[in-house]
Amino acid sequence: MKKHKFKIISIAALAAMAIAYFLFFKKVATNELTVMVEEGDFEVTVLNTGELRAKNYTEISAPSALRQVGIWQVKISNLVAEGTVVKEGEFVAELDKTEIMNKINEEQLNVQKKQSEFKSTQLDTTLTMRDARDELFNLKYAVEERKLTKEQSIYEPPAVLRQAEIEYEKAIRNFEQKKENYKTKQQQSVTKMQIIGSELAKAQNRLSELTTTLSQFTITAPKSGMVIYAKEWDGKKRIVGSTVNTWDPTVANLPDLRTMESVTYINEVDIQKVKTNQKVAIGLDAQTGKKLTGLVKSVASIGEQKPNSEAKVFEVVIDVTTIDTSLRPAMTTSNSISTNTLKKVLSVPIESIHTEGTKSFVYKKVNSKVVKQAVKIGASNETHTVVMSGLLHKEEIFLSIPKDTTGLTWND
Repeated sequence: MKKHKFKIISIAALAAMAIAYFLFFKKVATNELTVMVEEGDFEVTVLNTGELRAKNYTEISAPSALRQVGIWQVKISNLVAEGTVVKEGEFVAELDKTEIMNKINEEQLNVQKKQSEFKSTQLDTTLTMRDARDELFNLKYAVEERKLTKEQSIYEPPAVLRQAEIEYEKAIRNFEQKKENYKTKQQQSVTKMQIIGSELAKAQNRLSELTTTLSQFTITAPKSGMVIYAKEWDGKKRIVGSTVNTWDPTVANLPDLRTMESVTYINEVDIQKVKTNQKVAIGLDAQTGKKLTGLVKSVASIGEQKPNSEAKVFEVVIDVTTIDTSLRPAMTTSNSISTNTLKKVLSVPIESIHTEGTKSFVYKKVNSKVVKQAVKIGASNETHTVVMSGLLHKEEIFLSIPKDTTGLTWND
């Protein structure tokens, strides 16, 4: 019985020691994890986040006639939900009609005014020309009367005859003058009517333009597709209440989902490494397990300043070469651009590199001791850094700062 009891106690003690040993050395391994210096080909990459967009798309825009009717900007009053699949001719958006309705009301009043002026001028012209014709008829009769008087005065004394001739000539001259005046008045009337008629036609055309443009304030899809909101200058998407203007009239887009590209912005330090046709490994935040391939399509030559940032960045467009029908515009991407491959170099994890002043160093394990090993580092990617000098292949270094670093010596 005692022997059995002692056996149980011994087993319990050994179990306790095993647990203590496991916990102790697990902690040490966690706090003082080491790795070996690697040797091999090293891929230099530039990593940045981006956003998917369709390479080809159809724009859905505000009416092109806005500027012609004197409207420079207008708010969006209604908009279908982003991602809605619409058919050709279906509703997409509605623009605020307040300003154009005010212009239509003003132009309707102007048309009515011009119509009244046209009618009034037409009546005045009719009366004026009728009076002028009546006067011509009367003068024609006066000429005939003077002619008869002159003919009847042939046997009268010479003075009376001469007076009759003078009166006849005066009547003829007066008639001819009035006839010329009638032609002038006629031309003036025609010109006046043309001017008023032209002003009326102009007002009517203006009203027609406004009403035609008004009908385009209800925006429909030019073709079938998925509605994706357009972005403003500051990168924000257009929504209900956003303003579209004549120099940037796009409300939304209908992307062609068959071909996509990732747009990213690289800082001015790394942009020198990025060239067209470099390979890119693309990841998706929404689908972490999915990996896509791509090629750098274009690199901006002029930098730009993004909102809420003082640093200059350069736009880089990446063609997504993997065909995937599940891709959607505006998905966030991680873009690892392969800028160079270095042959047979030494590399260590980035977290193992430390700095002190201008020196870079690692904590290296030499037998049972730890030393601060000075290193010269080179190119890096998102996980590792090239070591140009200071370390040898398969030397053991610490990933993090060792537990006790007091009194460590430098090894240059």
